[in-house]
Amino acid sequence: MAGNFINGIDVDKLNETKNILKDNPEVGKFKFMVENKWIEANYSQITIQEFYQAGIKDGSRTKAWVFELDEPPAFLGENRGPNPVEYILLALSGCLTSALVVAASAKGVKLKSVESHLEGDLDARGFLKIDPDIRPGYQQIRVHFKIDTDAPDKEIVELVELAQQTSPVFDIVTNMVTVSVAYEKK
Repeated sequence: MAGNFINGIDVDKLNETKNILKDNPEVGKFKFMVENKWIEANYSQITIQEFYQAGIKDGSRTKAWVFELDEPPAFLGENRGPNPVEYILLALSGCLTSALVVAASAKGVKLKSVESHLEGDLDARGFLKIDPDIRPGYQQIRVHFKIDTDAPDKEIVELVELAQQTSPVFDIVTNMVTVSVAYEKK
């Protein structure tokens, strides 16, 4: 491998990408998409393939990913896949980890391993409209990292803070995001 790799990240390419985005902000604009098809009960299949960068369809994904989504029996499902709120934890764990690894690489910090454990507290009485004072989503999410590195604790704290500051999914779940919902009758 050519390049200056730290933690599997080509730091030269990372810096090149940053410079391109500084000079051409439009290149940093993405549109990601998923397609969800309801199958039965609480079971759906989600397909992900296409996305756009700077208004241009990206062709790098030659095949689609298909994910199953269901609920456990307690929520009238059959456990054919994770439920939607578990996908939120999945996305948050992956994004925070990526953000942490990129931040560490940019700072020259070598990581031996990074693991995370996430927990989210949810009260179904909110989803089922039993208690109007209980929101239907997570009331709290806890993230715990296990990071193996020779870096001092102060630097690890900075990396965890940087991960929170730069993770798109962390931003999405901790800030109000405008979501528009429309429908059409088939």
